[in-house]
Amino acid sequence: MTGDALVSPRARHRAEPTLPPQPSLTVAAPTPPGRRDLATLPKAHLHLHFTGAMRPQTLVELAHDSGIRLPPHLLDLDPLKVPADARGWFRFQRSYDSARTLVRSEAVMRRIVHEAAEDEAIEGSVHLEMQVDPTSYAPWVGGITPALEIILDEAERASRDTGVQVGVVVAASRTRHPLDARILARLAAQYAGTGAGRVVGFGLSNDERVGDTAAFSKAFHIARDAGLAALPHGGELLGPESVREVVAALGPTRLGHGVRTTEDPALLDRLVEEHIAFEVCPTSNVHLGVYPDLAHVPLETLMQHGATVALGADDPLLFHSRLLAQYVAARDVHGLSDAQLAGLAHQSVDASLVGEEERRDWHRRIDAWLAADPA
Repeated sequence: MTGDALVSPRARHRAEPTLPPQPSLTVAAPTPPGRRDLATLPKAHLHLHFTGAMRPQTLVELAHDSGIRLPPHLLDLDPLKVPADARGWFRFQRSYDSARTLVRSEAVMRRIVHEAAEDEAIEGSVHLEMQVDPTSYAPWVGGITPALEIILDEAERASRDTGVQVGVVVAASRTRHPLDARILARLAAQYAGTGAGRVVGFGLSNDERVGDTAAFSKAFHIARDAGLAALPHGGELLGPESVREVVAALGPTRLGHGVRTTEDPALLDRLVEEHIAFEVCPTSNVHLGVYPDLAHVPLETLMQHGATVALGADDPLLFHSRLLAQYVAARDVHGLSDAQLAGLAHQSVDASLVGEEERRDWHRRIDAWLAADPA
């Protein structure tokens, strides 16, 4: 009989460390009297990064299972209370890199996709476009092609299980060579399509202050020729001049963030005329120090100029705020009516990369939400 067998189950249980509890990000704020429940408002989530979609409790469990000690800054329960001079990209990137080191197997990759879809279903989402750079996970699963296929396969499975249609955006990183972006664009092109488990777009992410935007134009040409939408980041850390470069070089269908376009009203009007949608992630803007608080995020300015706005959560793991919280802030901080919130949901569906049948169905469901009497 082994030594382990001599240890009672109760003693083994006592020996197991207690994992620190993490908040559930899908717990909705109370609905004010006379208002409709935002968790039942059908909406499309178009800006969510793969590792950043991980549940906080999953992060803690993976770290425990791997014997990795998480840095304290990754466990901050309220990132919005971090002093403004301690926010910014460097702190964010450190946290993201720490979390990404825990994604070392196919099982973990599948878990992230499936749990993200489950969380979207709880919050009333009907569609999710998850953004991923498979390069980061390739070493653990045999290459970038298996990494992408794992995510696409689980996206299709999660769509069936949750009722949330999950598409994938393949995103290159500004911190890598533009030739790497071309490789990813060719890979994405092989899986291009609409619907669950397909690549619907091609993006460019990471620190927008790094790299030459024009150098990535060839990759976007490759993606566009395959029918993929161009979905680069821009206009968050940098202002209007950067947005002009992104628009000129990459021809975006949607602009990841884009909030600082409001600093140049003429440019904003031009993008509206060109039907470029904005993926606005308010909590991200505050967490990265772009704006001091949610009230300063220029949501109303975008709306006043007629922009198509799709609210997004960006990286819930690090910002501790999911899509539903962005709609709650639009209601409680910006004072939007239920009709205006339904309008934002309609815009998120308009900007999504789906078939017309799904789009019509989701629009009908949003209209039904608004037509129902508030509880």
